[in-house]
Amino acid sequence: MTVVVDGSVLAAAVAHLGPDGTWSEAAIADAGEKGSMAAPQMVLAEAGNALRRMELTGHLPSFEAALAHRDLLTLEIELYPFAPLADRIWELRHNITIYDAWYVALAEALSCPLVTLDRRRARAPGPTCEIVTPPDLRIMREPTIASGWTPFSSG
Repeated sequence: MTVVVDGSVLAAAVAHLGPDGTWSEAAIADAGEKGSMAAPQMVLAEAGNALRRMELTGHLPSFEAALAHRDLLTLEIELYPFAPLADRIWELRHNITIYDAWYVALAEALSCPLVTLDRRRARAPGPTCEIVTPPDLRIMREPTIASGWTPFSSG
């Protein structure tokens, strides 16, 4: 099964920091064993920026940040563009940022869970996908998108 992963999960996993890092590593390993990972095209920049922040704030030494960045770039993630999801992303704008909506819209389009450390996103009204956050908090939502909506269909 495919899962959509966000930058917070990727950064925590490659940085190996604390409980969120451990949980994120397990989530990524599980996705790799059982299926694949997908994300918006911006995810590598977002995760890279999170690693930069960890380094600048002293949570991650420079050498470890460089290793984490290298590891980030080796992850197998299918990246998706903005334009095919733009209408759904715009619909979600009242409850979550456009950036967060890109992750949600992708998970909805792929009919798969979104894995994130952002518990706020999991509580926001509007998303119809399953949002998985640590520790084992699963927010299930009923789909409300018109049936058959998929921006990645070939027909």
